[in-house]
Amino acid sequence: MESLDARLKGPKIIANWLIYASVILGVPLIVQLYPLVPSWLFYSVLAGWIAYLITGLAAALHKSAAYPLSLVLAVLTLAVSLPRPEHYMFGFSIASLTFIAGSVLQVGVIVSVTRYLFLKKRSLERPMS
Repeated sequence: MESLDARLKGPKIIANWLIYASVILGVPLIVQLYPLVPSWLFYSVLAGWIAYLITGLAAALHKSAAYPLSLVLAVLTLAVSLPRPEHYMFGFSIASLTFIAGSVLQVGVIVSVTRYLFLKKRSLERPMS
């Protein structure tokens, strides 16, 4: 029987890399937003990116709080960005590609982190034999 750590290793690695990718994709997003949005909105997005950066660092340091926090941030990111019609008015551009890639990454974070947390909970509830 494989150990708990071995069973969770793959899902945890996937979740971590998607969290890291979200942090990395945030850099060009911040650069693209600066000239386009009011300063209050820019600083709000920057604060969200800093929260994601802290979450990514926590995941890299193997802090368990990183995973529920990444779920909250991913859901908030989608909830704030998807309903905005101006996000779809870029046509085919770098900004639209960044938006699409970011949205896909957030869905990936939600799915992978949820899977990891579910497997972790299920493994902890099941007695090892």
